[in-house]
Amino acid sequence: MDLFEKLAKDRGPLGQHSHFAHGYFTFPKLEGEIAPRMIFRGKEVLTWSLNNYLGLANHPEVRAADNEATARFGLAYPMGARMMSGNSNLIEEFEAQLSDFVKKEDTMLLNYGYQGIMSVLDAILSRQDVVVYDSECHACIIDGLRMHLGKRFVFPHNDIAKCEQSLIRATKLAEKTGGGILVVTEGVFGMLGDLGKIDQIVALKKKYNFRLLIDDAHGFGTMGKTGAGTAEHLGVHDEVDIYFSTFAKSMASIGAFVSSKEDVIEFLRYNTRSQIFAKTLPMPYVLGNMKRLQLLREKPELKDQLWAITHALQNGLREKNFNLGKTESPVTPVFLTGGTNEGTNLVIDLRENYNIFCSLVAYPVVPRGVLMLRLIPTASHTFQDVEETIYAFEQILDKLQSGHYAKSEIGAPM
Repeated sequence: MDLFEKLAKDRGPLGQHSHFAHGYFTFPKLEGEIAPRMIFRGKEVLTWSLNNYLGLANHPEVRAADNEATARFGLAYPMGARMMSGNSNLIEEFEAQLSDFVKKEDTMLLNYGYQGIMSVLDAILSRQDVVVYDSECHACIIDGLRMHLGKRFVFPHNDIAKCEQSLIRATKLAEKTGGGILVVTEGVFGMLGDLGKIDQIVALKKKYNFRLLIDDAHGFGTMGKTGAGTAEHLGVHDEVDIYFSTFAKSMASIGAFVSSKEDVIEFLRYNTRSQIFAKTLPMPYVLGNMKRLQLLREKPELKDQLWAITHALQNGLREKNFNLGKTESPVTPVFLTGGTNEGTNLVIDLRENYNIFCSLVAYPVVPRGVLMLRLIPTASHTFQDVEETIYAFEQILDKLQSGHYAKSEIGAPM
């Protein structure tokens, strides 16, 4: 079969629905200023789908810093890969600020979160090493571990007993191979909103010799007394060996970083392929992210407002008997009962008749018969936004339970 013929016949699990979903359920266009209310297909919608936790995307100080840095440097500087010609004092200053904030010895700036974590895993793991990881780890971690030539053990999500069983197996294997053991989990799981049981995993260090890496993309800036993340929230920040996060969530930007002991970061600087062979992060992003970090540190009221909106939304939904699962973070999943067809009609109703924009998750991401609406509250939302959303959710739940969405003809408005 010709390669292109194969692609035309099998568009993949998501692509097979593109004729129906494109532009509405997939690749939708939210236009206008980044805010709780944006324009979708020509009309205003209240959106709960933006990773702008602290409302920094359009903060005036952030916009000013972005503009000033762009005017000063353009998008080209620094030019080239960082190891060869793309380093700068400002990058190193930013790394020192991040190290201080997350209380680690050293930090390496990364161009992007997805390829960054993949390349970090690839760099630190050899064929002799063994990996133990949570089954709900993000796709970037799974893709990174696919490159690992050694053995890996997966444990059911947050099942510490099974994690320990995997550590027992990993220890026996590592003794034979002469390798080390890395445990990988997340701070906040971005789909369900629950926390990784980092404190319980850390407790296993008393019995087993391993290092712990956490991806805290959704916890950085939102969790912990100072916003330093989920491990700070759980009181075990010092026990996390490698701390990774992105700027794409609480800082509403581009880029990522990894923090650890000084010798570990020095190793990563010279062995992380996605940084060695790619152009360094442009200076407007570096300086813009420095301003975002400054606001994160100096304006705790932003995190306080995020949590005030989060509690109002989650408590209000629970009072109306909605199932939010085990979320302990701003990530707000709403679980409903129904098939994919019902979910399709439900989302169309939400967007067209209630002007509410949120994401639908259906089978195979969740079990058959389960629908999940995922809401991301931000510091920019208002309590009026919360009230409007809870009212709309009450209405769509009544319709779902009455069979209205099962009877309706399916089809995204064109």
